[in-house]
Amino acid sequence: MQDSNRRMYELEYPAPIASSANANEPGPTMIVALHGYADAGNAVEASSDHLKAALENTPVASFNNDELIDYRARRPAVTIEHNAGVDIEPIELGIRALRDTSGKSFLLLSGPEPDMRWEAFTGAVADIAEKFNVKDTICLYAAPMPVPHTRPMVVTAHGTSKALTERMVRMDSTMLVPGSASLFLERELAKRGRNVAGYTAHVPHYLAASSYPLATFQLLESVSTTAELQLPLGSLRHDIERIKEQLNEQVNESGEIMQVVTALEEQYDAFLERYRSEHPQAIMPGEENSPTGEELGEEFQKFLQELSEPGLGAEEFLSMDIDDREDNFGENNSGPAGSAESSAPGKSANGPTNGGSEPFNGKKDLEGKENAEDRDSKENPRGPGDSTGHDEPGEDL
Repeated sequence: MQDSNRRMYELEYPAPIASSANANEPGPTMIVALHGYADAGNAVEASSDHLKAALENTPVASFNNDELIDYRARRPAVTIEHNAGVDIEPIELGIRALRDTSGKSFLLLSGPEPDMRWEAFTGAVADIAEKFNVKDTICLYAAPMPVPHTRPMVVTAHGTSKALTERMVRMDSTMLVPGSASLFLERELAKRGRNVAGYTAHVPHYLAASSYPLATFQLLESVSTTAELQLPLGSLRHDIERIKEQLNEQVNESGEIMQVVTALEEQYDAFLERYRSEHPQAIMPGEENSPTGEELGEEFQKFLQELSEPGLGAEEFLSMDIDDREDNFGENNSGPAGSAESSAPGKSANGPTNGGSEPFNGKKDLEGKENAEDRDSKENPRGPGDSTGHDEPGEDL
């Protein structure tokens, strides 16, 4: 079996560092993006292309195309120049080591889905995963579904790891789907006791044959959240907005299309309402960045702990009027006022974590804030246009 695997793939030498030198520390995540099956909207292939183009990466293992690819099924393009064939489009099936924007390593298995020898192929990939002490494996899929493009995209999760799936939408039913090399790999890794999950983007069925960058974005954002990877996704947002504008124009021009989209919206809303009632802890589509109640509770406890250190007690602070809190906060807190404020529940460096739907302490907070601003303007008058208090241009954040 090992001799067969050696013929099937070739490891780079020296092997790139993709795992921790400490065996007790968790190993890297491996993302599997094999295109050719369940790749609606070209989301899976585009995900791997985006990661390889945006992040530093080095090859780890290259698979032998002659062992796995049926060239008649996926004929590579050949360039003929001056009556001679000069170039053949490469078919690259392999594993690469990448680093996210923070320098954290992870692996990416990408390329066309093998046409042959799925059992041997998945066994070889599982061997490589064990060699590099892979902690979690996430397989990417994109399926055409009866969902509207006007609602947040659903990404469903399945797998053996609760940590990789518990806060995502899950299909809690028995399904029969066509097999794939990625699904074979999931089974092989599960048999070996490894953490594995599959994420499926639900692409509107009427867009399945076109490139749909929102599906690419949602798959990678889901991976970024669960695998704690910092992935550069900003360039995808421009494409998302451009496609969205084009779709809205086409829908608005056709009453028939509008009726279809409206019916899909009603079906979508009914499904999510039912799912929310059955899974209150799950993160619904469009709520991926909202903190859970447990996370808010932890932040609030941390906030109270900071208040109690160096003098003013938390209970005393909370019993004060809003104006008294502002007067005493800076006097009793040994750290910068900004750092304590950012620890307050419902606030972050970018504003309220509850999405800004309502002030943290209602009307009373707003009135207190206005009073504080009036006092500040009287005590520290500023020149025209000086809204930040900075003396030099370029310092305004």
